[in-house]
Amino acid sequence: MSRVGNMPIPVPAGVQIKVEDQTVKVKGPKAELSFTLPHPITVAQKDAVLSVIGSKGGGDHTRALHGMVRARLANLVSGVQKDFSKNLELQGLGYRAEVIGEKLKLTIGYSHPVEFKLPAGIKAEVDKKQTKVSILGPDKDLVGATAAAIRALKEPEPYKGFGIRYEGERVHRKAGKTAAGAGAGGAKK
Repeated sequence: MSRVGNMPIPVPAGVQIKVEDQTVKVKGPKAELSFTLPHPITVAQKDAVLSVIGSKGGGDHTRALHGMVRARLANLVSGVQKDFSKNLELQGLGYRAEVIGEKLKLTIGYSHPVEFKLPAGIKAEVDKKQTKVSILGPDKDLVGATAAAIRALKEPEPYKGFGIRYEGERVHRKAGKTAAGAGAGGAKK
């Protein structure tokens, strides 16, 4: 079995967990989330500890699911207490963002502003300079998918680095065109 999957998940005070059939529901002060367990995996709850149990003869597929399910459940328990966040940076002349209701309005070098509708449960915050966007929410998977979808609207290009990137992301830069040598653009004979 997976070593990650064997680690117990501590359940803090204020978090309620209900296991029904193959569905685990986690309720906390910030949100209520649920996760459907894959078939060979089960969950046992004892006191304030949650344990993931995999079948002994399941093979490679069950071993892979064992660690994944434990990580997903730990993220649910953590997410109902405090929001996960993913930070994006806008780099480019005139690139900016603002939050209007449930939409994120991005000016990113196109002829028109791009409006991105945020999924339910996801919030966006923009700094004063309007060049940094924080995506916040209790569901870690949804926060990451939303940040990736926003980044895909204008990925950083390699020549000047303009675009939307994750905070701290290093973009591999390419050199632009250069003259082949002295007199490259010389007169024709």
